[in-house]
Amino acid sequence: MLLDADECQLVLVDYQTRMLPAIADGLAVLANAVRLARMAQALDVPIFATEQNPSKLGHSAETLNTVLAAASARIVSKMSFGACADGLAEILRPALRKTQGGNARSLPKHLQKAVPEPAQTRNAVVIAGVEAHVCLLQTALELMDDGFEVWVVTDACGSRTERNRDAAYDRLAGNGAELVTTEMVAFEWLRSADHPLFREIQALIK
Repeated sequence: MLLDADECQLVLVDYQTRMLPAIADGLAVLANAVRLARMAQALDVPIFATEQNPSKLGHSAETLNTVLAAASARIVSKMSFGACADGLAEILRPALRKTQGGNARSLPKHLQKAVPEPAQTRNAVVIAGVEAHVCLLQTALELMDDGFEVWVVTDACGSRTERNRDAAYDRLAGNGAELVTTEMVAFEWLRSADHPLFREIQALIK
């Protein structure tokens, strides 16, 4: 099973200014998150980002925030470690709620117009974030419980320790998440060197 850009949404979890300095290989992790966001923007993959308790932990790192703003990404502020408790699943797939007997008006007002129509039929979530063993893990498991296909971009995830990060990957894989890398995402979204954006995407990962 390969990733299809037309079926994907990108979720970037908690790349915040006061968290990243404590993350092992934090600069490389952030750089890959920025690459993912730029690739998604170029290929019209909807982008969402979360921020854990931003009044205490700050907002997304400036290099990422610039891309998020340019791509009109949806930012979800949260207090729960798993973002679905603060409405992420409903934002990613409001159309599912309609087919289960509800309608847009049954959602909280702040979610009713939270996402553009093209994103409503996309069931594959490409996700990365920090910390891998806390907010990323809990969010990914919640999304799988809600019926999404989840693809975790390992080289764009991090924790304060490698042991915690690797334990998160083991648990995610054991629960059915696909573990991928930034380059795997790039070339699966492109599928062919004939793609009109091949050179642009290739330049991002070199």
